[in-house]
Parts: sequence; structure tokens; C-alpha cells
Amino acid sequence: MPQAHDLSLEGRVVAVAADRRHHFSKPTRDSIILVEGHGVEGDAHAGPFVQHRYLARRRPRLPNLRQVHLIPAELFASLSEAGFEVAAGDMGENITTTGLDLERMPLGTFIELGPSAIVELTGLRTPCVLIDRFRAGLKRQVLSSAETGPPFKSGVLGVVRAGGQVAAGDSARVRLPSSSFRPLPAM
Repeated sequence: MPQAHDLSLEGRVVAVAADRRHHFSKPTRDSIILVEGHGVEGDAHAGPFVQHRYLARRRPRLPNLRQVHLIPAELFASLSEAGFEVAAGDMGENITTTGLDLERMPLGTFIELGPSAIVELTGLRTPCVLIDRFRAGLKRQVLSSAETGPPFKSGVLGVVRAGGQVAAGDSARVRLPSSSFRPLPAM
């Protein structure tokens, strides 16, 4: 299990994306607005209750722990080496970062984005069948074969704890939880 001192605590926002409809990929934007307790303004996954289509059909009053999807840009380079061309927004993320080991951050980590927005990490993004419909064989590439570390490499999910505008070039600063170090659960 990683130690807190092994994690990079300073990074940058590379790109932001949002889509009003439930498409796999999201178009990039100049900026997005995070709304406290709601998610990305104008995004299909925003709202106080679960918006994930599968979960919403079964338990529509579950709290939305998937308001924001963050992904490290470093993943795109490793996917490119495996023959997959993937760009910001292609995997449905709202915020693409660089310099942060997002999938290794513990549950309850706060990511401060830009001048005022804060996202609390709630879990790992679990890759589903849609990832292979986007690019055949991609799901296998984001599953980890390592015995230590995260089981998936497809980003993290979180909830908005403080709203604000986020744009490419903004800082991304990590505040680790003060409690015991717990890895993010798969969602």
C-alpha cells in the first residue's frame, strides 16, 4: 500500500470537459463550473442523486458519489504506447490532470482545483463494457496486473465540496485526509 509521503501533492489541470447527454466521451471546454453538492454545471452526471444510468434505474435516490470524474493525463501516454490513441475527454472524464497519482490517493482526499473549487475523492472509476465499445481492447489495458496498487487505471470519482470555475492550466493541489490511509474503493 502506498504511503502518503510517496504521493505527489501538486499538479495541474490539463483539460476540462462536460456533456449534457450521456455519451461515453465528453467534448473539452475552455472552462467548467463545479457546483457544490451537485457536480459539473451542465453535465449529465451532475445532481444530488445518482446519475449513472445503470444505478439510477435500480436505486434512483442513492446519493451521487460520481459527480466529477478525474483522470491523469499520464494514462494517455501509457495507452499510446499500447497502440491506443486517447485524448482529454475521450474516456468521459470532466477533469484531466497531470502530476498527480490520482488512483493511489486515499478515500476522502480533497483536490483543490483553481482558485476555489474542491473535489473530495469517493472512489476509483470502474471500467465497464462501454470502454471496449469506444476502443476495442481498451478495457484490458486499464486493468492492473500488479498485485499492489489500484485494480483499475481509469481515473477517480468525487463529489464537489466547494464550487468554482476550473480551466486548463489551473493548479491541482492535494489535501490528504488526516485519518488512516484507506485506498479508494472501486465504483
